[in-house]
Amino acid sequence: MIVLACPGQGSQTPGFLSPWLERNEYRTMAERFSDASGVDIALHGTQSDADTIRDTAVAQPLIVAAGLMALEALLADGRKERIAGIAGHSVGEITAAAGAGILGYVEAMTLVSERARAMAEAAALQPTGMSAVLGADEDALLARLAELGLEPANFNGGGQIVVAGALDALDALRSDPLPGSRVIPLQVAGAFHTRYMEPAKQALATAAAAVRPTQPDTTIWTNHDGSAVDDGQRFLDLVVGQVSSPVRWDLCMESFAAAGVTGVVELAPAGALVGLARRGLKGLPTVAVKTPDDIPAAIDLIDQHA
Repeated sequence: MIVLACPGQGSQTPGFLSPWLERNEYRTMAERFSDASGVDIALHGTQSDADTIRDTAVAQPLIVAAGLMALEALLADGRKERIAGIAGHSVGEITAAAGAGILGYVEAMTLVSERARAMAEAAALQPTGMSAVLGADEDALLARLAELGLEPANFNGGGQIVVAGALDALDALRSDPLPGSRVIPLQVAGAFHTRYMEPAKQALATAAAAVRPTQPDTTIWTNHDGSAVDDGQRFLDLVVGQVSSPVRWDLCMESFAAAGVTGVVELAPAGALVGLARRGLKGLPTVAVKTPDDIPAAIDLIDQHA
């Protein structure tokens, strides 16, 4: 039983789409996705520098476009029936919704572009950021965050919690970390999945209201609490609310284990979620689909664990 994992913002790197766009079928997809999102997927995925693709309005459509290309390859030839389900981390939930049949590919690209713009606008209202905290006791960390006016944004499992808020408060946490912990600033544009994103929710809700989701045709888990969601509209509602509430990837991984998942395939641009799986789901085989050359290994894992 293999779960497909769809990564979130921060997984993009300069030129990461170049190997995909060497193939005509993915270049054609990129053109469609550019039209739907208003973002030049081919340009930003092959030529733009790190600062350019760090922009939320660019990064999120790029990440979802890459995930959809990987889905197109992995789920061909009836292979969808051989996976246990799918889940996405943060913006990866939109990729996951497409993989579960809740959204069409073009709908997913249209919705992610609205999400990205709304979150970028909210992030621009005041200077905020995010940091990964590794190795801290969770209760002690939450108490310290409350003292500093910071919030937990991602409970990633494996001893990693991403925190967010005002830059001076993040600096204070980094300069005086909890015993045994490390604080690593992240190169993102704002305090995502916190109260600072409340202004983005209304714009995203308006965009989501124009979408007609269908019922999922495979199991899909939500970042809200790690549970499986069997209604397309409810999943979409949770995606809207998630922009200002913490990502519970730790609970998603717990649900994978409870469901008997035996391996993880991470869609492009892959790497972060298989890393978390190696720590939170020890012993499970994983494949990171970074380029089309990784597709055969992913298909082999799916076939072995069907």
